[in-house]
Amino acid sequence: MKIAIISDTHGNIANFKKAVNWLNKNNISLILHCGDISTPETLEEIAKNFKGKIHYVFGNADNNQDAIRKTAKENPNIILYDQSGEIKIGNIKISFCHFPKLARELASTGRYNFVFYGHTHQPWEEELNGCRLINPGNLSNMLYKASFAVYDTKTEKLELKIIDRL
Repeated sequence: MKIAIISDTHGNIANFKKAVNWLNKNNISLILHCGDISTPETLEEIAKNFKGKIHYVFGNADNNQDAIRKTAKENPNIILYDQSGEIKIGNIKISFCHFPKLARELASTGRYNFVFYGHTHQPWEEELNGCRLINPGNLSNMLYKASFAVYDTKTEKLELKIIDRL
């Protein structure tokens, strides 16, 4: 199974649509979004276009959380978490959140194979306590080129996708 890891969209629907079109064409049916989608309209637009499930945690730029919660309730393909989310795919345990400090705390527990996070907008990978700690960058194209990550659970391959190169 391939999963997409996205963060820091900041309302950039155009880049999010580019990413979603690529995900749909490549049969990726799960998005882990590490926060800062920023607007309920962005979440709603993507929920209409993405064929799979969207797991979403709040970030610091998600100012209208009540409206985002309402959008999530109205779209059965959106699973909303507060500070962090957790999923298991086969034997792979994954947590995801927005903030690097929380990500490091989650990784240090030794409970997860992966912890994905956002906030810095910079793609990053390191290992902590046997856990791969990964930031997929940002879709907003702020500070760094717009990017997201794709992880293949079968091949264990992680790829960074640059929006300009899709």
